[in-house]
Amino acid sequence: MRRAQLLGLLYLNLATLFWGSTFVLVKDSLQTLGPGQINFVRFAIATLVFVPFLFRRDPRLWVAGLELGGVLFVAYLTQTVGLQYTTASRSAFITTLYVVALPMLLGVLGRRLGWPIWLAAGLAILGVGLLSYDGSPPNLGDVWTLGTALSYAVYIWRLEHFAQRFSTLALTGVQILTVALLSLVWMLWEGPVWNAAGFPYFSLLYLGLVASALCIWLQALGQRMVPAPQAAVIFTLEPVYAAAFAYVLLGERLGLQGLVGAGLIIAATLISQLKSAKPHPEQVTPEV
Repeated sequence: MRRAQLLGLLYLNLATLFWGSTFVLVKDSLQTLGPGQINFVRFAIATLVFVPFLFRRDPRLWVAGLELGGVLFVAYLTQTVGLQYTTASRSAFITTLYVVALPMLLGVLGRRLGWPIWLAAGLAILGVGLLSYDGSPPNLGDVWTLGTALSYAVYIWRLEHFAQRFSTLALTGVQILTVALLSLVWMLWEGPVWNAAGFPYFSLLYLGLVASALCIWLQALGQRMVPAPQAAVIFTLEPVYAAAFAYVLLGERLGLQGLVGAGLIIAATLISQLKSAKPHPEQVTPEV
């Protein structure tokens, strides 16, 4: 495996590791704030990190960033709204359906994928189901979260295309600014009420600086070197990392079903790398 692809896998795993802690934080923040408020604050904080990189006058960069930001806004909005009605574990399970939606989308677009990707996608969904699906009855939040899975599949596909053509710092900055502005519109439409009592300062700082600014940049870096289908499978490690956090910080144990699920997800990530697509010609010395 090429050194560049190994580095890309590292970036994607780091992003997934940090994302593994976000479901509970968002769920907790919804006790005090609305979905629009949470997303606006977290992405406003993230935008501040990328202000120095927002002065590029390349119209193509801005078109790409606006497109990606629009899709990302839909993904985060539907997930946050969904968490008002469904559990964090159920949200994690439905969200990972993008690992199947993405190969289907690429197949419709005429991209041929090897059998390892389809096998890995199936194993990943089964593993996430065993690890995090709680068996509760369907609810409105499930429908919203399905929108997250579909929009994130589109986002991973388009990011693979744009990440190879632009500086990842500038591209990430435009995306995050777009999400912040659209979240502001959504927040104003909700007619928010701000309450200082119980305001989730730490959660929003973490969501803004780590789960948004850092992770979206790491994803853009990683997808310059790792094809989209393999990247989607790697992202299914999120509930595995979440379970690891719960074990270390809260002393929670998985049980046999959870351990089998985690093992299937890990196996899926390994299988997805068996027959990777040919490296992109742009993957020589990517600009950050």
